[in-house]
Amino acid sequence: MNDISREEIDRLYDKLKKDAEAGGYHLNPDVEFCKSLIEGILTNEKRYGYWNCPCRLASGNQAADLDIICPCDYRDPDLLDYGACYCALYVSGPVLRGEQPVHSIPERRPPPEERKKLKQKKAAAAVDATGLAYPVWRCKVCGYLCARDEPPEICPICKVKKDRFERFL
Repeated sequence: MNDISREEIDRLYDKLKKDAEAGGYHLNPDVEFCKSLIEGILTNEKRYGYWNCPCRLASGNQAADLDIICPCDYRDPDLLDYGACYCALYVSGPVLRGEQPVHSIPERRPPPEERKKLKQKKAAAAVDATGLAYPVWRCKVCGYLCARDEPPEICPICKVKKDRFERFL
């Protein structure tokens, strides 16, 4: 039924692991679990043409599913709040080191109508006093900037921890 080879899965696993580590992220230490998720990502790519999260139902409309294309928009908040993303492909440093257990992660993605309202709200917020929808965080070590609710767990450039970030705007 599934025409995805073990070699394809292994190649993508190696690439994702390398990219994750280079960007300050970590894949789940359960390699076979990761590879089963990667098989789902590849299945979705063949089915829809994009890497939809294997744990979420895609609409088949890439524009409508942008928030759940792996790595999804919810990965970083899930890592901060729960130590793992929704499907647990990505985990935080404490989870990787065995210092924090992984539990069930609640679905953070709002229903379609609410997503539409949030998109409109963010567009309106972009015209507030700063003109920005999110705060901007600056790494005090290398100057890396990112606009999101919270700074990343680890700077993707110089690899320092989030406590080295300051709110820039």
